[in-house]
Amino acid sequence: MALIVQKYGGTSVGDTERMKNVARRCIAAQKAGHDVVVVVSAMSGETNRLLKLVSQITDRPDEREQDVVVATGEQVSIGLVAMAIHAQGGKAVSFLGHQVRIVTDSTFSKARIKSIDAEPIRAALKQGKIVVVAGFQGVDETGSVTTLGRGGSDTTGVALAAALKADACEIYTDVDGVYTTDPNVCPAAKKLDRITYEEMLELASLGAKVLQIRSVEFAMKYKVPLWVKSSFTEDPGTLVCEEDASMEDVLVRGVAYDRNEAKITVVGVPDQPGTAAKLFGALDAKHIVVDLIVQNPSRDGRTDVTFTVAKADFAKAHDVVKQAAQDVGATGVEVDDAIAKVSIVGVGMRNHSGVAAKMFQTLSQEGINIQLISTSEIKTSCVIHTKYTELAVRALHTAFGLDAPPPVTANPTVSEVDALKGQKA
Repeated sequence: MALIVQKYGGTSVGDTERMKNVARRCIAAQKAGHDVVVVVSAMSGETNRLLKLVSQITDRPDEREQDVVVATGEQVSIGLVAMAIHAQGGKAVSFLGHQVRIVTDSTFSKARIKSIDAEPIRAALKQGKIVVVAGFQGVDETGSVTTLGRGGSDTTGVALAAALKADACEIYTDVDGVYTTDPNVCPAAKKLDRITYEEMLELASLGAKVLQIRSVEFAMKYKVPLWVKSSFTEDPGTLVCEEDASMEDVLVRGVAYDRNEAKITVVGVPDQPGTAAKLFGALDAKHIVVDLIVQNPSRDGRTDVTFTVAKADFAKAHDVVKQAAQDVGATGVEVDDAIAKVSIVGVGMRNHSGVAAKMFQTLSQEGINIQLISTSEIKTSCVIHTKYTELAVRALHTAFGLDAPPPVTANPTVSEVDALKGQKA
């Protein structure tokens, strides 16, 4: 008997028929001899609906109260899924985040899990029940409701799998695995059978929407075998796992893009010790995550510092930086939200030269100017104008040999040719 944690996203529980399908899958896994813990998201579109209600009240909501509102979506889902399991002859019990004590820090709207009390879940499993847990939410040390950020149900699922020492965690979505890039942007994208934790971590952090970055961090830290599957097919999906020697044979595993970033440049910063610390310390104090950072060479004792932040933090970051720039004696602040970050990822890049050069050459051939560059052992990222995003993704996908082969079409038989001639006649 194995202990399996299954997580179902918003599209998988988008209506009552889909919830019944989730219930069937859960019961089938239990009948196969497994203990089953199910983590569910809010119904598709529900979180956006709740956020829209918030925006109709205020354009700068108190984040604690916003979490109270948006966390209600998962409460509806777990109750309905548990009832669907009951209706099909199974036994189930639902738990909210505070009932299994998913304790987080107090960074509302993007909290991080600190601990989980798995005993209520273990007790329910011993009673032969399927346990249905609300994803995306927890409570801080004071009991305030918190949420884990977009895609946070993935993190809930993997964190529970780690806490329970589960044999596997299965993430069910509306896609049948992890692809070399977004198939909606590049029709030649192909599904991967396996991908390393490191590669998936980079892709998630660089804009791939399949898994939330924190969920991959948990899986990597606790060595949780992580499957990405579709809830609408029986496809085996993609396994996110530890690296083995054969995985280094692939130079680039995937291409990611992110249009949800904005660029801020602080102009004329005094080039002296402590200035950067003051700038970025002010952002940290407001829990604003900074991505790429570039500092130009000093000229006449001053320099320019450019960095990117998530668009969701752009307005707040702009306000913070304007004040911080004044405090350090900078001459001005420039902003640009018409940017995108395009990245290539692969563990094989560690041992091969010329990868970055090939990326730059490919973008150059398409007439795409690079504004910022960032590299690590297994990825290279370029910031470009947002209008070139899809062109850049497709060009890089082809340049690094990631395109799926075209479908094979059989040659028509003689009788088929004759039939076609007859139709034309």
